[in-house]
Amino acid sequence: MGHGILLSGGADIDFMIHGVFSYKLFGQTVWITTTHICILIVLLVLMAFGIAVRRTMKHATEVPGTFQNIAELIVEKLDGMIHASMGRNAVKFANYIGTVFIFILISNISGLFGLRPPTADYGVTFPLGVMTFTLIFYNKLKYQKVSGFIKGLCDPWPIWAPINIIGDIAVPISLSLRLFANVLSGTVMMALIYGLLSKIAIIWPAALHVYFDLFSGAIQTYVFCMLTMTYVNDAIEG
Repeated sequence: MGHGILLSGGADIDFMIHGVFSYKLFGQTVWITTTHICILIVLLVLMAFGIAVRRTMKHATEVPGTFQNIAELIVEKLDGMIHASMGRNAVKFANYIGTVFIFILISNISGLFGLRPPTADYGVTFPLGVMTFTLIFYNKLKYQKVSGFIKGLCDPWPIWAPINIIGDIAVPISLSLRLFANVLSGTVMMALIYGLLSKIAIIWPAALHVYFDLFSGAIQTYVFCMLTMTYVNDAIEG
């Protein structure tokens, strides 16, 4: 754990991405970094939670226990958020949006447990943005057809087509950079606090962790998913 996977509170705290070990693949050196390890930890936590929920719901009771209440509350709130944003299209994308929401949220708040948030790595947030872009592009072609897609690029006049193309390409970049920059800024701020104020950084930084990791992390998760739902809905409705 000396590679920045777990964060310490001393003056030697390190929030950078480090290689943990490497291996050869087709003659190239491939590194497994701290980001990969943190993502694996997040995924294992989510898998364990999912298995526990599945077992609980198999034996669900009319008077739910604490864990069943928590699981039902999470599903209810996510469904409510998705239906409020996407309306009749919510059913098709509820699983995807719910999965992305939970993954990003747990990744963002993992800093509370000493991990380096995976979303503080652009190599994580950019693929999420590309996934959203692919979903938007696919639904545009599916529901608007090629003619409607081209017509949208030329709206309001054909001369605007290059600008509209740039606007479409900018979607995954803006989505991923917004999430990445906000999470990384909180990570850097906490690094500065622990590094420069290590002798007096006792207890009170917890309040900053609550803001940067919990509050800001939840806000950025909501913004990413809300923009995703808005873009996809616009693609379907034309």
